Amino acid sequence: MAVAAWLWLCLLGLPRRAFAFAPEAAVGPGDGMNVLFIVVDDLRPVLGCYGDKLVKSPNIDQLASHSIVFNNAYAQQAVCAPSRVSFLTGRRPDTTRLYDFYSYWRVHAGNYSTMPQYFKENGYVTLSVGKVFHPGVSSNYSDDYPYSWSIPPFHPSTEKYENDKTCRGKDGKLYANLVCPVDVTEMPGGTLPDIQSTEEAIRLLNVMKTNKQKFFLAVGYHKPHIPLRYPQEFLKLYPLENITLAPDPWVPEKLPSVAYNPWMDIRQRDDVEALNVSFPYGPLPDDFQRQIRQSYYAAVSYLDMQVGLLLNALDDVGLSNSTIVVFTADHGWSLGEHGEWAKYSNFDVATRVPLMFYVPGMTASSVSQGERVFPYIDPFSHILGLVPQGRSEKVVELVSLFSTLAELAGLQVPPVCPETSFHVALCTEGASIVRYFNASEEKVEEEKGGCDDTYRCFNEEPVAFSQYPRPADTPQWNSDKPKLKDIRIMGYSMRTIDYRYTVWVQFNPNNFSANFEDVHAGELYMVETDPNQDYNIYNNTSHGCFLKKILGFLKH
Repeated sequence: MAVAAWLWLCLLGLPRRAFAFAPEAAVGPGDGMNVLFIVVDDLRPVLGCYGDKLVKSPNIDQLASHSIVFNNAYAQQAVCAPSRVSFLTGRRPDTTRLYDFYSYWRVHAGNYSTMPQYFKENGYVTLSVGKVFHPGVSSNYSDDYPYSWSIPPFHPSTEKYENDKTCRGKDGKLYANLVCPVDVTEMPGGTLPDIQSTEEAIRLLNVMKTNKQKFFLAVGYHKPHIPLRYPQEFLKLYPLENITLAPDPWVPEKLPSVAYNPWMDIRQRDDVEALNVSFPYGPLPDDFQRQIRQSYYAAVSYLDMQVGLLLNALDDVGLSNSTIVVFTADHGWSLGEHGEWAKYSNFDVATRVPLMFYVPGMTASSVSQGERVFPYIDPFSHILGLVPQGRSEKVVELVSLFSTLAELAGLQVPPVCPETSFHVALCTEGASIVRYFNASEEKVEEEKGGCDDTYRCFNEEPVAFSQYPRPADTPQWNSDKPKLKDIRIMGYSMRTIDYRYTVWVQFNPNNFSANFEDVHAGELYMVETDPNQDYNIYNNTSHGCFLKKILGFLKH
């Protein structure tokens, strides 16, 4: 091994054998940029740059001010492992065959290449910090190392305390609560996982600065995933009297029971369990709903601080001009809408995610040497007024990330997958969305204005597809996270700029087949008149054309 490479491994704190069994990377592209890929757990777009007037997210807003921001981006399944495997492989859940947490796609579906693997094979050093792949069976207990990563992924040492009793109650005792503002100095190790991830990511940026090799650095943040455990000072940003309930905190009258998620993981937290709320529809008390919303927002501002420190470090090492930054989430999170909490549904609140791309020289003009792009902004002295550099209203999907990032980095875009692709190692089921980067707001409005007849135009519109499995037609203890063997119904959902259409059909987990002749229930919401998706008009609308569209999509 060359001396320079050996020295670099020492800086990373790894032995020489760290690369011993990694295949030699292919020759990389000429002037490809670095990639900083930031993925957040359970973050819906409650951010200033998405028009939220309450949440303080100045550092993410600053990133947005140099980025193209997608206002209608959707995950393919609103639960961690299936969503992450989907966008990291560029394949949909029906192709990864992962709807739960308990199989590894390379063994149970096909030996699909991943986005970081593709960058690694094209000469990049690929690095993973925090939660990028979902840990456990679904990434082979290794975060797909060594296929996807040049060195073993970093996980914060304090991650193991996430679900421990670390929340101090009013009685002074420790609990495993949902709402969990903490004194960080009292936490195990005197820190929190996302703080450790930021520190490690900054260390790696400094190593890569000296190494001068192209890198793909993925940083996965835990918060605002439950428990809502964050430094208690962030509560000061959100006085409880300023916190409202969801605009629609009731279970919609015409919501099919199969579509409802009973938020079991919330119920199992000590503070929620003490409320003795009836299963499955019993509402949480209003004051506690406000506390959850308050803590979710506080956790988002804590996350914003971490993102700000990370981007500030990108400036410090002088790489802001040569690094693409992507910011997104694995899915959203319900905050009381439709009487629901957590993810586990096909509603926008569960499937819609923030998505933005900073591309030096493309979304923002290049800066001169030493000029800062991302100076850290203190959320506690928050300054309003930063707006996205560009905004697209196009409906897009996370499954498009692989091909989009390949195109942005100047790599050959992987081919589109054939109809059956279990045997194909490298292909994607999501088309690159770079073609939308330069579309102006006016052009989007013109297109929308010229396509006001949903029935006439839906074939021409961009569409996002999501899906969610259920064990039964009515809410069960395992409705949120059914294991593969227990899945009996699959809800396929189609979102355009104008509507969301969902059909719940019979599903056979033994051969992964959906029977569209056996429709259990349906949902149809028109966005313009029903933006919160409260009034299901499926049963009083002719919807054969929508079903035909879903069937056509699944076939191809």
